[in-house]
Amino acid sequence: MFKKRKVGIITFSDGREFVHKELLEMNKKFEERLANALEKTGEVEVVRFREIAWKPSLAKEAGKYMMKEEVEVTIFNYAIWCWPYLTNLSALYAPKPYILYGQINPKYPGMVGLLAASGALEQVGISGYKVWGEPEDPKVMEKLLKFIRAGSAVNRLVGERYGKFGGRPMGMYTASANGDQWYKEFGIDVEQIDQYELVIRAEKVPMEKKRKAREWIEKLAKEVKYDGKQLTPEILERQIALYYAAKEIIQEYELDFVGFRGQPEMTNNYATMDVVEAFLNDPYDWDGPKEPIVAATETDMDGALTMEIFKHIAQTPVLFADVRHYFVEEDLLDLCNSGTHATYFAGRSFNPEDNLKNVVFYPEGFYFPAGGAAVKHFAVPGEVTLARLARNNGRYYMVIVPAEFVELSEDEKKRLSEEVQVEWPHAYAKLRVSMDEFLENYPCNHIHGVYGNYVDELIHFCNIKGIPYKVLG
Repeated sequence: MFKKRKVGIITFSDGREFVHKELLEMNKKFEERLANALEKTGEVEVVRFREIAWKPSLAKEAGKYMMKEEVEVTIFNYAIWCWPYLTNLSALYAPKPYILYGQINPKYPGMVGLLAASGALEQVGISGYKVWGEPEDPKVMEKLLKFIRAGSAVNRLVGERYGKFGGRPMGMYTASANGDQWYKEFGIDVEQIDQYELVIRAEKVPMEKKRKAREWIEKLAKEVKYDGKQLTPEILERQIALYYAAKEIIQEYELDFVGFRGQPEMTNNYATMDVVEAFLNDPYDWDGPKEPIVAATETDMDGALTMEIFKHIAQTPVLFADVRHYFVEEDLLDLCNSGTHATYFAGRSFNPEDNLKNVVFYPEGFYFPAGGAAVKHFAVPGEVTLARLARNNGRYYMVIVPAEFVELSEDEKKRLSEEVQVEWPHAYAKLRVSMDEFLENYPCNHIHGVYGNYVDELIHFCNIKGIPYKVLG
């Protein structure tokens, strides 16, 4: 479903041919150990150059080979003393970002080679992340993987296309960004699409396709609360048709991630986008397994970009929510929004049966007169990393919020959700900072996140891109 991260390894040697030949087999074994350890993680596809780089022509050829192979991170590998200028020559061509990796080999000055090479790069304005240790050491591999995840995310954004369905939503400055800035800073192209295109195509979806999808939902969901007004089988099928229309446009326009304005045109006159957004963000739909397609509600561009970064780093579905309410007595932040909560969060599974048994398709409330199903569930407990990419006076920065989604009793979930919005999905988060500190530092009304601890990966991402960041907790 998610492709492996492509990592190149260039191993360097002594520039004296007689030394290089004497240490060649030992040097190759160190490279082999590193490559094997990376591949055993299951996350990485390793690309190795055919030779150890010991002279200028090989150093340049190795860098060009990594460029040709389109690796997403390049590891410069040092197990012995290596002439520093060889690294600089490879760096003229090998794709960034760089890890400078030093292996433990006490009889030969590999650490000297590592530090001499990193100094040579820094002297000409090139940075690299330095890691030292045995590749079989889990702590060392964890350091490597965290940087690789971030580095591959940086490169996977380049050349992507964002589909913006509709204009600025309800006057939100924080939801609109400059497409020129995105192209310049992240290499992302923005495609503007009218929401009416969704309606035109939805009307052409065959009845049989809509019926089968509706029956799949009815079979797997905990409940579909048809009320004869806001939610009927016909309205649910209209939402399903919008999903097919969105997927068709995404494929035709070759979009990588999207955002839908929704309010007020769609929600007043046709149907809500909740079903569309939830299942685009999911790792499956009624047609089978698929890669999640990040979909932000209210055409929140910086929200969608934050989610896309998370997706590339964590390789899981990503949450989109409003920072809706803080329950003082319970010390819980309620993250809740009508759209974009993937059903994945209802069971934390890539199997729809595990998740949808906890999902209720609720009739929408008075906000949305056109009707439709809200995809109601409660996020299962677990450690999470929340974040938001935002702009201050035009310059990007990121706020990172380590947190935990907590488990509540059925009675507590019912009581708290009824105080806020019973129809919508909820994630109850316990932060590591006070609410005052959170409100003082958090930049907008939308928040995004994934299960697991990815704070270090986000910090690496920000450092690679030169983006300031704050960690709240």
